[in-house]
Amino acid sequence: MHFCWQERNCLNTLKNKNRRLSIIKMKIDMKLQFHAFIKLSIFSLLLLCFTVDVFAQARQDTLRLFIIGNSFSQNASAFLPQLAKERGKTLIIGRAELGGHSLEQHWSYVEKAEANADDPAGKPYNGKSLKMLLGQGKWDIITIQQYSYLSADTSSYYPYANKLIAYVKALQPQVRIVIHQTWAYRTDAKKFGRTAEGKATISQKEMWQKSRAAYRLLAKRINARILPVGDAFEAVARDSKYGFKPDLSFNYNHPIAPNLPDQTHSINIGYYWNKEELVFDPNHANDAGKYLGGLIWYGILFNDSVKDIRFKPENVSEEFAQYLRQVAARTIGKNSR
Repeated sequence: MHFCWQERNCLNTLKNKNRRLSIIKMKIDMKLQFHAFIKLSIFSLLLLCFTVDVFAQARQDTLRLFIIGNSFSQNASAFLPQLAKERGKTLIIGRAELGGHSLEQHWSYVEKAEANADDPAGKPYNGKSLKMLLGQGKWDIITIQQYSYLSADTSSYYPYANKLIAYVKALQPQVRIVIHQTWAYRTDAKKFGRTAEGKATISQKEMWQKSRAAYRLLAKRINARILPVGDAFEAVARDSKYGFKPDLSFNYNHPIAPNLPDQTHSINIGYYWNKEELVFDPNHANDAGKYLGGLIWYGILFNDSVKDIRFKPENVSEEFAQYLRQVAARTIGKNSR
């Protein structure tokens, strides 16, 4: 009897040990499965993020851009193809641009073309209407802007901007509208943009402030992104080292060809000789200004950094080009917040 009792105790002890071992083994298996699950989840998440990032990058590698504007949009986009090419991007540009043209004028051509498709007055873009140009393909982005002289006059934007946007959206429902914020005239300009009929701004700074406000109001109303070229021009104008300063020693009343005033670091055309006439253009961008505008357009439209861009126009110094890239990067950063 004593032997049987001991045997039973031994058997019970073995059973208890086996149960404990089974529980321990089960816990170990569960931990191993849990760690494997975590690793698989992390891997899947990383793979998803990588896939999304690659897809996003792929979308930005090709851009079909259509521009409705004038000489200022031509200036700002002049070097855009070179910037895109350097970064291996594919850029296709369509243009409906006419010098000195406002939103109202562009809309007036649409009305003429819609009233009579054969009316030449509705085909001002090298014999084509806006509808014909837009019908040449599927566009990703369409930019609009106001005529620079009217850019500080909020009332001049409406209702023409809204009508143009509704029109292009009806033709290209998928397109994104982006607003090109034009720049103020150089500080030594003889006149600046108007704020209302018969009332003009009195300085480069005021023209920038009022036009900036008008462009941002439009962007808010139509929920559109801005290409802040005007802000970048203003940043250069304010810079104590690189901002343009008029040459007070030049004889502007009796100039002698081919002498010119010192226009170091100007990003506007300024003074130049046309045969025997000294011409003054404080409005349009020179190559440095075109470069700055192009950097803003490229950085925002392609969602890519401009800090390490190597391309620059031949007549812009490396030092000034590097500074302009820094201005563009800061301006883009401020407007992406």
